[in-house]
Amino acid sequence: MFKKLFHLVLFTLICVSVRAHAAVILQYHHVSETLPAVTSVSANTFTKHMSYLKEHNFNVIPLNELITALEQGKNLPEKTVAITFDDGYNNNYEQAAPILEKFAYPYTIFVNPRLIDEGKGYVMGWDKLKELAGKGALIANHTAQHDYLHIKLEGESDEQWHARIKQDILNSHKRIKEKVGHDYKYLAYPYGEFNKKLQALVKELGFIGIGQHSGAVNKDSDFTRLPRFPASGFYSKLDTLITKLNSRAFNIKKLDYQDSVTEQNPPTLKIEFEMGDFHKSQFACYVSSVGQAKLTWINDSTVQIDSPKALNKGRSRFNCTAPSIAHAGSYYWFSQPWVIQ
Repeated sequence: MFKKLFHLVLFTLICVSVRAHAAVILQYHHVSETLPAVTSVSANTFTKHMSYLKEHNFNVIPLNELITALEQGKNLPEKTVAITFDDGYNNNYEQAAPILEKFAYPYTIFVNPRLIDEGKGYVMGWDKLKELAGKGALIANHTAQHDYLHIKLEGESDEQWHARIKQDILNSHKRIKEKVGHDYKYLAYPYGEFNKKLQALVKELGFIGIGQHSGAVNKDSDFTRLPRFPASGFYSKLDTLITKLNSRAFNIKKLDYQDSVTEQNPPTLKIEFEMGDFHKSQFACYVSSVGQAKLTWINDSTVQIDSPKALNKGRSRFNCTAPSIAHAGSYYWFSQPWVIQ
């Protein structure tokens, strides 16, 4: 009886600890009714998203506070969320900022300094970004001009690629610091694409790498590939967004795969978990445009995930979920992005 009670108490403490460190990062692009629907959300829908956060007592905090807390292993309140935008479009200033100001919610905008300096008409200038920063927005790095960072130029060696991308990241960071005063070493990967060499460079430079693949984050997340939940286009539907907002991060000890950008097709992924708050039998993975993945449990904590057939060229994902044992209606969520060459 004592042994059973001990295990119950231990399990409860583990579940509380796991959740206390977890959070969700949302990703938006356009807040507009006239731009491409795949990356847009209307002002009305965006307001509904923010209203849901307010009405259900979500803890919306700046991205830097979220990341710092996770890096330091500090507790985060239940339902912690950070809001981010990619590219710094004018409609972020015209449509999104007034709504966020109404709710008093902090947010981050990832920008491309070279495009701003070139005066591209579809993105905010430094004056508007500085104004928003003065009201609490965090301005961070999305590279100079939104290039695919992992792609080498024709005839370019690994060393030349390394030097070029390093210069891009550091010069963009420097330009943001000069024009806005912000010095946050966060890099949102253009198109959400990264490979292991790019991750290693980001880590070498002391940056946090942020993707566009789905999932919650916790203290055990890989800080060279933090996930965000896209909340625009098809993903803007509130009923599905609610599930994501209440998701949890698996405690992952090891990821084993050839590379995110790969010629291996179909790719294979192995995950070693710190088991606890989910049943192996309820763990499931789905493959973009394919369907359910094949799962092979190698041991009690390690699973191999395979696609039943080759993936389409370009971007794909393995999305893996499992319902929480301790928190009814809440799911653990992990996404592995692929770029099939």
